[in-house]
Amino acid sequence: MAQNAYIKLVPSSAKQTITIEEVKDLIYYYKNITEKTGDQTNWPYENAAFPYVVKDPEEGKDKWFYLKSDHERYYAILIGVDKEIVRNEEGEEREQVYIQVTLPEQSTFGDKGKANEFCKFIAKKLKAELHLFNERIMYFYPRK
Repeated sequence: MAQNAYIKLVPSSAKQTITIEEVKDLIYYYKNITEKTGDQTNWPYENAAFPYVVKDPEEGKDKWFYLKSDHERYYAILIGVDKEIVRNEEGEEREQVYIQVTLPEQSTFGDKGKANEFCKFIAKKLKAELHLFNERIMYFYPRK
């Protein structure tokens, strides 16, 4: 059974909306900084830190993409953007954008570890609320 984690953009997040291209930019930024770490340590760290290739299928255009790996310890991670209607304490409804990270059934423990890393990285950058695969919640936004 597939597992899901959600990065929710709450009212006090750095952004209220995000596109799939902006999420890809964050993934490429993560890949870039891990390459720089590898350069500094003179070790091919980027292959261990980001063992994936970004795949952008036509049917998922502007909605989702996936990270595919040829490495034996990894398989794939799917990433998409969607929105939902939520109610606040006063009963007012608002639209909330979220990033969904999905591990397909064939995913490995390595994929789950990397997906957790990516989720935390993206949630910190966006100051968002992260709902992890184990249903725990991490808050990266300023709370009152």
